Amino acid sequence: MDTEGQFAPVSAAEARERYDAFGPTAQVVVKEVAKAMGLDPETYEERVTSEVVETARDVLFAESLAVQVGSMAEFEEWREDTDCEVSLVGAENVDNVVWHAAPFAEQAVAATFQNERRAAVGTLRRQAFGRIYREVV
Repeated sequence: MDTEGQFAPVSAAEARERYDAFGPTAQVVVKEVAKAMGLDPETYEERVTSEVVETARDVLFAESLAVQVGSMAEFEEWREDTDCEVSLVGAENVDNVVWHAAPFAEQAVAATFQNERRAAVGTLRRQAFGRIYREVV
């Protein structure tokens, strides 16, 4: 079992602080991408809305989340020791699982996968944001 990512908030307040901190970075990322796309100032003003910047912030936050990646046996062992309600998606007959727990919210999300670790990690982070953090931040 190993960990990808670095952020595992211990409280809702810590999650909100991290999310807020990504605001300026999201604005810079969106602005630089728009420049690279050659958007003129008028098009930029028209197309780059607060929703666009918020989406960038959501992605930056989600991609920083720490997730555990391990075998189904390792996941089941962890699951026995957690007080979190776990939402598991994916096939049951596969060898690997990726999961993220937010004990402060008493929730965890997990996704099974066979071979596509990177895709599973990305999907799981988006699910964690949507199921756990969206209402917190």
